[in-house]
Amino acid sequence: MQIAESRGRQGVRRVFSSGGRGCGRGVLDNGWRGSYLPAMDLVDEIRACRLCAPRFALTATAHQPRPVVWFRPGAGGPRLLIVGQAPGARVHASGRPFTDPSGDRLRAWTGLSEAEFYDLSRVAVVPMAFCFPGYDAKGSDLPPPAVCARTWRGRVSESLTEVRLTLLVGGAAMRWYLGAGNVTETVAAWCAHLAAGFFPLPHPSWRNTGWLKRNPWFETDLLPELRARIRELLETP
Repeated sequence: MQIAESRGRQGVRRVFSSGGRGCGRGVLDNGWRGSYLPAMDLVDEIRACRLCAPRFALTATAHQPRPVVWFRPGAGGPRLLIVGQAPGARVHASGRPFTDPSGDRLRAWTGLSEAEFYDLSRVAVVPMAFCFPGYDAKGSDLPPPAVCARTWRGRVSESLTEVRLTLLVGGAAMRWYLGAGNVTETVAAWCAHLAAGFFPLPHPSWRNTGWLKRNPWFETDLLPELRARIRELLETP
């Protein structure tokens, strides 16, 4: 058995791997057993957050905050954590994460059915910002406000005591957890990051279709391993 430590903004994570084929197949255990608030207290507190209301009022969309919270803290909670960027306009309207074409592509990448993806006992979806940040004057998505992660991320991470594998979807998540700047280089080094319980992925947006065509190894090499690890994680007692 091998033990690895990763130090980052969320503190020390200890990961235990039993080895095996590929990058070391075996269910990951991040060894994190922190204190946390009761589930509904933390979830309801985030849903009631209006910290970014003045910021959103100045965007082209001039919308109100609507935090999209999709995780169950504590014992018996999910083993798989998906860290995205921020909700888009469709998710802002639906109140459920990844209810858009990006979500369809992400579910295809992971091999998760829609029922599995939204099963709170199996999967947590915690973006770098809980609210839709709005559009700029050109109609492009604004970046997730950093204040959201600074305010909530530590407490949410402490509450997810059962998480063993974290999918880092997009550059914002990679920068926060890995300090990584180049998405292609980080995703290409996915095997190295598994020792700390992280699996970096590009954002599944249609804007990255060209990236997928330029990097065929993503579908031929990375995705089969990703699906196998997720299936093993969810099916191991």
